[in-house]
Amino acid sequence: MKILCINTRKGIGDQIIFLSYYQAISKKFQTPVSLLAKENSKAKQLFADDKCINKIITLEEDMDGIKGMFKLAKILKKESFDKVFIFNGSIRYKLIAIFAGIKNIYQYPLFTSKDIIFQTAKVFTETHVGKILSTEPNLFLKDENVSKAKKTYNINEQTISIVLGVSASGPTKRWAVDNYIKLITKLNDYKNCNFFVVAGKSDIEIINKIKLSKINSNFITLENLSISDILPIIKNCNLYIGNDTGFMHMSAALGVKSIGIFVDSPAYAYSGYSKNIIPIVPEGETIESTSHNTKGKDRISLDEVFNAAKKYLA
Repeated sequence: MKILCINTRKGIGDQIIFLSYYQAISKKFQTPVSLLAKENSKAKQLFADDKCINKIITLEEDMDGIKGMFKLAKILKKESFDKVFIFNGSIRYKLIAIFAGIKNIYQYPLFTSKDIIFQTAKVFTETHVGKILSTEPNLFLKDENVSKAKKTYNINEQTISIVLGVSASGPTKRWAVDNYIKLITKLNDYKNCNFFVVAGKSDIEIINKIKLSKINSNFITLENLSISDILPIIKNCNLYIGNDTGFMHMSAALGVKSIGIFVDSPAYAYSGYSKNIIPIVPEGETIESTSHNTKGKDRISLDEVFNAAKKYLA
């Protein structure tokens, strides 16, 4: 039996949030699944060591439009899938599955939108696997890669290792970099800490500002590493502190307690699925009310984040 899961959301976090459902489908039918995903989601690197997922099919940009539909359907038809689970309510992907000759098509109700993504995925998957599922994802890594990262970066029990997620998908979603610089100083005064700053190459201005600060001896920046190389480093760390980014979701799925600073994104939708995510929201907001257009990056204090971190560094 060959099974395909389709998740066309573009973010790293969006893929990780759905991981437990791919795994549940694989276990139900006792076969690894294939996944159709966008390149930006980094699914190939995220799930490289997961035995429940045996193939990632990349949803290319030229698969948009009418011609793109038929191109994708042709690719999927060659795979001879028996079942497909479509994690969206788009009629486009139902038609593609039909054109690809897939006989058993399972999909969200058509035109589903503005949902709490982990709840919709949970209900959908539970319906088809016949059991109650945990929303907690679990990223798998090879032990040798985790051990290698620990040795390479001299991560040890005498020092607290903290991942700092300073990037975000836009300026309104980022807690100010000056706050992170001050936070590093306060945390290092409190405990002996090492910091791994995770950000993309597009965030070079943020990274350079940290490098030029007086605390530059306390951290390593990882902007030149791949997701595959960053994952085992995170696995060795004690804590994540940072914005709502893919790195926060990776940390949580690797079992690392993650303090997520939500200033302008749906806090409940992107934290409620994992016990490892501790959300901090702007003053005057709740986890449920913090969403797009909250624009609260100036309403989260340094002391609030520091005090939250202290609870996990005792």
